[in-house]
Amino acid sequence: MPKRFRNPKPVVAVVRLGGVIGSGTPLRPGLTLGGVATALETAFKTRHVKAVALAINSPGGSPVQSTLIHTRIRALAKEKQLPVYVFCEDVAASGGYMLACAGDEIYADHSSVIGSIGVISAGFGFTDLIKKLGVERRVYTAGEKKLALDPFQPENASDIKRLKALQKDIHETFKSLVKESRGEALKGTEKTLFTGEFWTGIKALELGLIDGLGDLRSVMRGKFGDEVVLKLVGANRSWLKRRLNPGSSLDLFYGSQAQPLAHKFADNIISAIEERSIWSRYGL
Repeated sequence: MPKRFRNPKPVVAVVRLGGVIGSGTPLRPGLTLGGVATALETAFKTRHVKAVALAINSPGGSPVQSTLIHTRIRALAKEKQLPVYVFCEDVAASGGYMLACAGDEIYADHSSVIGSIGVISAGFGFTDLIKKLGVERRVYTAGEKKLALDPFQPENASDIKRLKALQKDIHETFKSLVKESRGEALKGTEKTLFTGEFWTGIKALELGLIDGLGDLRSVMRGKFGDEVVLKLVGANRSWLKRRLNPGSSLDLFYGSQAQPLAHKFADNIISAIEERSIWSRYGL
């Protein structure tokens, strides 16, 4: 038997988790469990795999999708008895840092943006605008709270109170996940770590939010030797799936029966603006 089969090179499966977390549009898809599940499953089943490495570059987004992806990674790691190493690129903040906490060890660049362990809800108010335009809005609901936080209505103190209570619950869940993941590695106080503040990789290391500074290739070579094979695992769709659900740029320009061209164009523009605003919170 050839030597290469008797002593195969160690393999580290690499999965990239990049972008805003949550639903998006065909041209700007968000990071969701449905979109990455296949890649994760494949990574943990890779032949001769010794570990799974996650390359994360995300400013956060949906807390639900963040939790779902985190949970799936930890479940696969436990099932396959494989270590998970996380490498933060430009940013691993908010939900992006929640994904990072799925790793047994977390690494980042000196200048990576790490943290933002908090919850945010942002929007606009258009009450004065529609008055100036002479627009009369007509809304009918069943349920007195169904119109809560409507941007075309003046802010209501009770609605804001309910929103803050909701945010507090989500924040507590996020804090518990970080504490469970990082354990005694955390060196900062709760008033420092869980305010929504974010730091560079250097400061994050001091606070115990990450385990070291370094890039994926160098760290994996240090752990598994210079002959380690880094195998990138993607979520490529089959030819049949692409034909049945293309989600291509042509749909944007030519439209479809399900969604008119103007709606598709508007959705993608709004999605791009929202995505840009999330990234810009971290100076990117």
